[in-house]
Amino acid sequence: MSSPSTPGPRFDIRQIPFSHFGSWFALSPVTGNARYADDVHLVSHQQGMHAVLSLHPTAESRIEATPACLSWLAADGGGGGGGDGRRIDAAYESPDTLRLRGNSLGLELAVAAPALTPFTGTYLYRDPVDGSFVFTSYETGRRYRVTVLAGHVTVEGDQALGASARSLTIEPSPTWEIAVEEYRAGRAPYAVTDSFDEVERRAARAFAEFADRVARWRDVRTAPAAELAAYVLWSATVGPAGFLPRPAVLMSKHWMDKVWSWDHCFNALAVVAGEPELAWHQFLLPFDHQDETGALPDSVTHSEVLYNYVKPPIHGWTLDRLSQHTGIPDTKDVYESLERWTEYWLDRRAPGSPLPHYHHGNDSGWDNATTFDEARIVESADLSAFLVLQMHTLAALAAELGDPQRAARWTVRADELLDALLETLWTGERFAARIVETGELRTSGSLLDTMPIVLGDHLPEAVHSKLAARIAEHLTEHGPATEHPDSPAYAADGYWRGPIWAPSTMLIEDGLRRAGHTELADTISRRFRLLCETSGFAENFDAHTGAGQRDRAYTWTASTYLILARAAVKAGATRTP
Repeated sequence: MSSPSTPGPRFDIRQIPFSHFGSWFALSPVTGNARYADDVHLVSHQQGMHAVLSLHPTAESRIEATPACLSWLAADGGGGGGGDGRRIDAAYESPDTLRLRGNSLGLELAVAAPALTPFTGTYLYRDPVDGSFVFTSYETGRRYRVTVLAGHVTVEGDQALGASARSLTIEPSPTWEIAVEEYRAGRAPYAVTDSFDEVERRAARAFAEFADRVARWRDVRTAPAAELAAYVLWSATVGPAGFLPRPAVLMSKHWMDKVWSWDHCFNALAVVAGEPELAWHQFLLPFDHQDETGALPDSVTHSEVLYNYVKPPIHGWTLDRLSQHTGIPDTKDVYESLERWTEYWLDRRAPGSPLPHYHHGNDSGWDNATTFDEARIVESADLSAFLVLQMHTLAALAAELGDPQRAARWTVRADELLDALLETLWTGERFAARIVETGELRTSGSLLDTMPIVLGDHLPEAVHSKLAARIAEHLTEHGPATEHPDSPAYAADGYWRGPIWAPSTMLIEDGLRRAGHTELADTISRRFRLLCETSGFAENFDAHTGAGQRDRAYTWTASTYLILARAAVKAGATRTP
């Protein structure tokens, strides 16, 4: 028995989890925030991130992963590798059902945490109705049913309470097979409808069709990582559940398993050309939870909506680019939501100030940027720049809706805010941030201070040229560092105090291009794409070494790669080694 040859990129399971479009669980050794276990675990993202079961082969093995199949291979075996052929394969039959089969290599499924209390842990029992084994997890609020399709199973801890081992061991017979389902309280007994080979082929087709839709343009010479980037997005997508009423591309199926209210914009832009419906779902997700003041939540996930911070208003910028690929559904509703989001910022200007302000670095998305070192409540130039673009988008939407007066009013307000931004925060050489409480101007070594480049040719030539020169000073061989590399505050793994991030890279690249600084924009795009091809799709990267840092399967990084690669392929660019 060997797994059929299926298409798709191979990946390291310690970097990227094995999952399926629509599923709320994954197979991964990553069991928490930067926590790596020795064994692969079934990790669910319902009610948070929770490791439910460990999957431990009964002999030493190595792991291979493709989008359709995760395999444990014993003694260098399995397939054509010249080994002894002992193996275990796993494939998703559906988003909530996993099939596993083994050839002379057994598997232990054990609860991740042995302690069981009235409020924590996982209980195990054998269902007298169909003979299946059921793990019930307090943390996820779900059950995990294991149905034995072939082979012999040893159970330990059936109906045990308190601190006890609870596990199933599938003995290493020549052919065994099980199905594992994640569900609520009850469902009909599991019934086999397809062979394992067909399950695997169907999963491979599903991913290949998705990759063709979102990256049909891919070229292995220009964009060799496009297929893997598509898998990161496909595998991180969950079905509607809890506070997410739409299909949602989580930031990761590691510990960053939420939708933040600016991260989602990059995922929408990455898939819009081939998956417009999915793209609009991504764009609209935070607006489903817009509050009565117009604010968007900081983040949304299965069982949590947080409003203690917000995120920057890049949504007008995003909407303008989405509409270049597809029509806007429910234009009136989108307009009204975007208008309320814009007014949220404009209504909260300090008395006598023409500029909006952030309450904390988290509101900007650049949590600990040095812009916020001296004070957290600041009028930083990026915020007003985003709102100027957003007001121009509102003007275009109002015109499309047949309201020229409202369109003209938004254009006037955009021009007024831009004038105030230049008059208040432009020093003649750079943008500063103003401390709201004192009115003092402060500059920093943060790349955030250059973010008004997103205005492109809305800025005077003298301004965007000086911004471009300053951005070039942040550029390492891998991309733009978020803190100037020579700054005393620079830290290699300092979050927004040095590392390269996808969103800042894309926003700057786009603004430079629209301002006419195409050579610098091309350089930034090329270096970031090569960075991803070399170091994967990490949350951020060491600006000097290019090493991936923090969460290693981050969707907005994969999305930014796809967006930049698509543009490069379209422009006929060639890859620089």
